[in-house]
Amino acid sequence: MGHTVVSHDEWVEARKKHLADEKEFTRQRDRLSQARRDLPWEAVDKEYMFEGAPGRVTLDDLFQGRGQLVIYHAMFNPATAGPQTSWTATEPCFVCSWWMDNFDRVAVHLNHRDVTIAAVALAPFDLFEAYRKRMAWTFRVYSSAGSDFNFDYGVSFSPDQLKAGKAEYNYRVDPVGGSEAPGVSVFRREDGRIFHTYSTYARGLDMLNVAYQYLDLVPKGRDEEGVGLGWLRRRDEYED
Repeated sequence: MGHTVVSHDEWVEARKKHLADEKEFTRQRDRLSQARRDLPWEAVDKEYMFEGAPGRVTLDDLFQGRGQLVIYHAMFNPATAGPQTSWTATEPCFVCSWWMDNFDRVAVHLNHRDVTIAAVALAPFDLFEAYRKRMAWTFRVYSSAGSDFNFDYGVSFSPDQLKAGKAEYNYRVDPVGGSEAPGVSVFRREDGRIFHTYSTYARGLDMLNVAYQYLDLVPKGRDEEGVGLGWLRRRDEYED
C-alpha cells in the first residue's frame, strides 16, 4: 500500500483543510449555476416534428404541459452504425445508455419541479422505444428523424461535415469521427413561446452523471486511465 496513512488527529486536520476547498468550490458552483440561469435565451421559431408514443408531435408537445424541458441527445443512428460506433443498428450508444440510467429515476422528481426530461435520437421511434422498454426507463423517448433538430443543436453531423472531417461541436470547430455526439439541451415555454436557454456537450455532461460523482469520492476514483470507458457495459450486459 503506497498511500499515506496517518493518525486520526492528522486525518481530521487534513480533512478540514480539504473541506475549506470543498466549500469554496460549492460557493463557486452556486455562482456558476446562477450565471447559467441568467444567460440570455433565444426564441425557437422553427417547427420541429418528432415521433413518439403519442404519434407525431411538436417540440411544444414534448413539454407534456410543463414549463421547462430537458432533452438528452442520445447517440443512436442505425444508418451510420458500424464496428467503430458506440451504438449499433438496434441499440443506442452504450455510454449514452449509462447517462440515461442516471436520470431515469429522478425524472418523477423533476416533473414535480415543472421539468420534463426526455431523450431524442435520429433512430426510428420503434427501435428507440424497444430499447427504452428493455431498460425499463420511465421517461419518454422520441425520434427526430426527418427534422433538423439534431443538426441544429449540434449533435448530429451531415455527410458533408463527415467528409470534411470537422464540424462545430461544443461551440468550436473540431475534428469529428462519427455522425453523432452527446449533449443536453434545455428549453423554456413561456407566454405561448418556446425558448432555448442552454446546451452543453462533452465534459459538460459530467455533472449530470450521478455514478461519476460517487466514483470521484472513492480512493480509486474513476479508474479509467489507460482503459477509458472500456469497462462500461449496458446495464443488462455485465457478466455478473
